[in-house]
Amino acid sequence: MRGLIAASLLAVSILTNVSALPVLPGEELHYRVAWALLPGAGEIRLSAARQDDPAGSRLRVVTHTRTLGLARMVLPFEARATADFTLADGRLRWLREETRQRGEQRAHQVAFDYVAGHAIWTADDASGASRALTLPPGEPSDMILGLLRTRDWPLEPGGRRDALVLFNDEFYELTIHCTGRETVDTPLGRFTTRVLEPRMERTAPKGMFRRGGTVRVWIAEDRWRLPVRFAVEFKVGRGVATLTRHLPPASDAPAAHP
Repeated sequence: MRGLIAASLLAVSILTNVSALPVLPGEELHYRVAWALLPGAGEIRLSAARQDDPAGSRLRVVTHTRTLGLARMVLPFEARATADFTLADGRLRWLREETRQRGEQRAHQVAFDYVAGHAIWTADDASGASRALTLPPGEPSDMILGLLRTRDWPLEPGGRRDALVLFNDEFYELTIHCTGRETVDTPLGRFTTRVLEPRMERTAPKGMFRRGGTVRVWIAEDRWRLPVRFAVEFKVGRGVATLTRHLPPASDAPAAHP
């Protein structure tokens, strides 16, 4: 379960000048998380809302992840990620991540300056520690939102596309492969999907990739191209998040496309 949560806090950027928004205003996605033999180990809830101010319209996406039931007794965990995207170009401008585990709380935020070519990472605690991270080419977003962005990728089996990952204050270079098609059963029905798998090939693997971890996402070939399943595998177990509820976006929501 910890591996699935940690993977959910990674950040993926797509190497395009204009990025597809991962979700649209008014859209909601709810996932049930299973870990090993625990079918109700946790949940992931994501919602998006449009916000307008003099600086311009933006999309605020909130992702809330937590353990439930027996898993919560063994590993009490909650995480909340808040991300602001510019609606005009789909770029992530600001990200805040908060985690609470076994009574320990941590939080940090990242502000992205694409003109200056850096991101300012700041610890949200008494230390107020801050450092500048050089931005490689790309546009960051957390792992779930980054995988959601693949909804609009025209990848066919055998195809691949490069991506950039930020985990806490470290960037990872990934290549996302389309490994095939599979039929997936969910509480929302049966879907024909494309299977995508991020791999660390362009540089030496690190973090979960160095430890043999894998991430996969199943993108439905339906109207909304829903990510109906996520999976994270480690030597110690497999975590799976399955879509249980989808609230479509507002009909007049603007979209940014690659």
